[in-house]
Amino acid sequence: MSQARVISGVGVGRGAVVGPVARAHPVPVVSAAAPAPSDPEEAATRLTEVFSQVAASLQARADAASGTLKDVLSATALMASDPALGSQAVERVRGGTDPALAVWQVAGEFIEMFTAVGGYMAERATDLASVRDRVVAALMGLPEPGVPALERPSVVVAEDLSPADTAVLDLDNVLGIVIEKGGPTSHTAIIAGQLGLPCVVRAGEASALVDGDVVAVDAAHGTVTVDPDDAVVAAVVARREALAALGEDTGDGATADGHGVQLLANIGTAADAERLTDAAVQGVGLFRTEVLFLDAQTAPAQDEQAANYGRALAALGGRKVVIRTLDAGADKPLAFVTQPGEENPALGVRGYRLVRTAPELLTTQLAAIAQAQASTGGRPWVMAPMIATVGEAADFAAAAREAGLDTVGVMIEVPAIALRARDVLAVVDFVSIGTNDLAQYTMATDRLRGELVDLLDMWQPAILDLVAGTAEVGAEVGKPVGVCGESAADPIMALVLTGMGVTSLSMSPASIPAVRFALRQHTMETCQAMAQAARSAPSAAEARAAALAHVEPHVRDVLALD
Repeated sequence: MSQARVISGVGVGRGAVVGPVARAHPVPVVSAAAPAPSDPEEAATRLTEVFSQVAASLQARADAASGTLKDVLSATALMASDPALGSQAVERVRGGTDPALAVWQVAGEFIEMFTAVGGYMAERATDLASVRDRVVAALMGLPEPGVPALERPSVVVAEDLSPADTAVLDLDNVLGIVIEKGGPTSHTAIIAGQLGLPCVVRAGEASALVDGDVVAVDAAHGTVTVDPDDAVVAAVVARREALAALGEDTGDGATADGHGVQLLANIGTAADAERLTDAAVQGVGLFRTEVLFLDAQTAPAQDEQAANYGRALAALGGRKVVIRTLDAGADKPLAFVTQPGEENPALGVRGYRLVRTAPELLTTQLAAIAQAQASTGGRPWVMAPMIATVGEAADFAAAAREAGLDTVGVMIEVPAIALRARDVLAVVDFVSIGTNDLAQYTMATDRLRGELVDLLDMWQPAILDLVAGTAEVGAEVGKPVGVCGESAADPIMALVLTGMGVTSLSMSPASIPAVRFALRQHTMETCQAMAQAARSAPSAAEARAAALAHVEPHVRDVLALD
């Protein structure tokens, strides 16, 4: 029997799954040297028909969808029906340009114009590109780009997935995701982790996979096995059963000797909070409020925001809820406030820095959180993202307290503020470490560039030092230091963070049972030894290996940590 082919990448999560491949089709390539049509008038007629077909197809899918999926498809269908795009392309075809090239050229000009205008128009550029790609593919007789409609539970395989692609995924039929590019902190990886879907990124050899291939996706080991044999399938089933069994423990987070560590969930919407009503979580450590803003064409009003936050507070029934104020900019632009033309948005006006250009956003949001607090009787914690100076921390704390909010903190994402943790904790009540951005800014590495994933590794010694230093200060002054980056979802890292003195770990709800189990099996003394071993190592790989050496063998087996 020939050995099964194994594709290696970077895993996201601990799960495993077996299923058929559903290939996401790439954007077609249009040649600038495409020949003129033999019959321009006939080609123009055909082009008009294709625009109508694409618009009708998109609208039909929108009508059958709901929520975000419906909104995305409806907006794209409307763009396909826009007479300006079609008529200008048709005129070029009548003038002797190849139909696909004409669509590509005209759409490109509109996209360039929309992007230059910025704001709402820049947001529509994505919809226009989607229409362009669909029309061009139809003209060239190629499959529609993006993820096809899934008719059965499948493993989605793609070169990469944009936020728009993930927004239209039929999650009822997605077993797992395999990405040829990307990285573990990319949009797709974060969404997969949030949903508990096994995911492997940076799997370059997955380009050879085709629809119908059967694969076993093992997120814990970062592998994709093509045409798995009975032994591999049995291992996947055993893993799924073992992870499911961990969910039977619904107690609070604590080490084997009783040292408490809060286990919290990361959420993005009030609906996410309502799904946690009966979940074994101690609360929410990160409520990403920007989800409410991202699809809006104007800033949500105070009452609308208050209703949203109130739903979340009511759903959690008195459990801890940490609300992060608006974290927009960079890879999360806002139609009504993002500044066009920033050369490096990740280093620009994002997060708390929006007070420089649109201070009313923060004022309204804090008032809305206070309104939700009053209406529900909840006691939300509130924190600001992208704080870079002690002065910014103090200003935010003053504004939040003036609004009537008692427990105020900031995110530790910028190395400058981690180095001044003592001064920061003198003016706020708690801090929460966002490890994805902290890694990005410490290592001067764009978190969206998958080819630099090794530099973004949370096990990098410099990142560990910044986290440990912050946690040590928190312990000294008696104030909470949490981690809400997805690194908290790694059971080995969770033990190390606990050993450093981190007081809460917030992650996707699906990741909590494995972390709870790992904590239960190790004493605080062991966690401290793991932290010391990791920090003494000279490289990321050696840091993880040093920590792993202290993990109990049965834990390594159950969680597939080796």
